[in-house]
Parts: sequence; structure tokens; C-alpha cells
Amino acid sequence: MGSFPGFPEDLFRFLKDLSQNNNREWFNKNKDRYQKSVVLPVKDFIVVMGERLNKISRSFMADPRTNGGSMFRIYRDIRFSKDKRPYKENVGCQFRHVAGKSAHAPGFYVHLEPGNVFVGGGIWKPPNPVLAKIRTSIVEQPEKWSEVIKRMKYFSTIEGDQLKRPPKGYDADHPFIEDLKRKSFFLKRNVGSDLITKPEFINETERAFMHAAPLMKFISNAMGLSF
Repeated sequence: MGSFPGFPEDLFRFLKDLSQNNNREWFNKNKDRYQKSVVLPVKDFIVVMGERLNKISRSFMADPRTNGGSMFRIYRDIRFSKDKRPYKENVGCQFRHVAGKSAHAPGFYVHLEPGNVFVGGGIWKPPNPVLAKIRTSIVEQPEKWSEVIKRMKYFSTIEGDQLKRPPKGYDADHPFIEDLKRKSFFLKRNVGSDLITKPEFINETERAFMHAAPLMKFISNAMGLSF
């Protein structure tokens, strides 16, 4: 199994500089730096993480391709946004399910941003039919959901908005009503920013993915997908 020494210190320096110069002229002048300090090490990370991910599940992809792979594009979609900054000021990697077509598919996730590094996994704002399948599975398989909850304690928080009232058709007194109100099921573990330059970072990521695996399996099964 391959090793990963950690990301270069210039990765965060680049992102900080980008946040102060978020325009096409500056980015074009620093494209080589972006490739060397961000793209290439992230691709290496994805390859090594893929080997470790295979031990957890072979149904989730670690794709190092620059376009259409696990690393999100740095270009922002500004067509309908008031915020016209052309570039993202963070690096995101999603190891999504092989059946997934978008960021709303179930997947493991790594987020790199100065002062905001986290790892985890789940499903973010899935379509209503998918959300209904997950809720139904919680109601029909309370023992399995209880086991998922136990592993959630490893994480800093469960991310995502919740409905203010119980979803239609579900008992307001159900013991898992707060989970049934969720519109996303995403587990997030915060990591110290200084760790990303060290070999321990990929080990921490692997541990987080292993603890997120019961949720990922539950969601996959609810959707009729392999795990």
C-alpha cells in the first residue's frame, strides 16, 4: 500500500493568496503554482486514499482525473450568483458512490481550507424521493439505525438543515424524529489545519471514513445500492 507524506505547505499559502486575489488575471499568472502545490499533491492523495478506501468498500470511487474525478473543480458557477468571485478558496474531494452522478450522491468527503479542515461522509441534500427512502429505512430498521448512531459519536457534528416540523406521514413521537426531520445526513470531523502537511493526515482520514461506513452502508442499502 502506498504512503502519502502530507500536502505541501504552499497549498494553504496558495489558497490564502487566492482569497486576496480572486480574479482571472492573478490565477492565470499562478497556474503553474496551482498545479504544483494543489492539483498534483491532491491527485497523489486520491490515489493512496483509494487503496485504503477499498478496504472499507469497493462501491465508492477514488478517481484522480482532473476533470470529472474526485477533486472538485476550482471554478465557481457564478451564472446565478451575486458573488462573482471566479474561484473557490478551498479544496474539496468527494469519493462518491459508483452509481452517483453528482455531489448529491452518497460519498466520503475531504475539505481543505485555511482554518477549516474536516473529513467525513454521508449524503448532502438528496432529492426528496431518496430522502423518503432513507427516512422509511430508519422507521423500518430502528435497530440498525441505533447502531449507526453509536458510530456517529466519533464525529464533531452531524451537518445539514432540519425541518421545523415532522415530515408528513411520520409520527411526531417517533424516537428518531429528530433524525427523520433531517434533509441531509452528513458526518463531519474537524481536523487541525497543521495536520495536512503530515503523514498522519491520511491516517486520520481513513479512520473517519471507517467510522462513517455504517452510515454510508445504511444510506446505500436504503437507496438499493451496493456497499
